[in-house]
Parts: sequence; structure tokens; C-alpha cells
Amino acid sequence: MDKDRIEGAAKQVKGAVKDAFGKVTGDTKTQAEGKADKAEGKVQNTVGGAKDGVRDAVDKA
Repeated sequence: MDKDRIEGAAKQVKGAVKDAFGKVTGDTKTQAEGKADKAEGKVQNTVGGAKDGVRDAVDKA
């Protein structure tokens, strides 16, 4: 498993917590930061998955 996938998943969790905290407290800035963190984590996770796919394809060749 690529480290980008692990880091991306962690960012998604961190973003979800931040987003929820922002909603509860009514802090729109924190909520927006949480949504941005979730999106960044999703992209990083996708990149890691692509790297894994390429690595697996090369290993099979």
C-alpha cells in the first residue's frame, strides 16, 4: 500500500472531524477548512491508489 493512500485517508478523517466541529460550533472557517482537508485527502488517496495500480501492473509484467 502506498504511503499516499495512508496519508490521504488520515487527512480525510481529520477533515471530517474538523468539518463536524465547525458545524457544531457554528464556525464556518473551521468547517470550510475541514471540507478542504477532506478533498485534499481524497485526491491524495486516489493518487496513492493509482501508484499501487501501476506498481502491481509492472510487477505482473
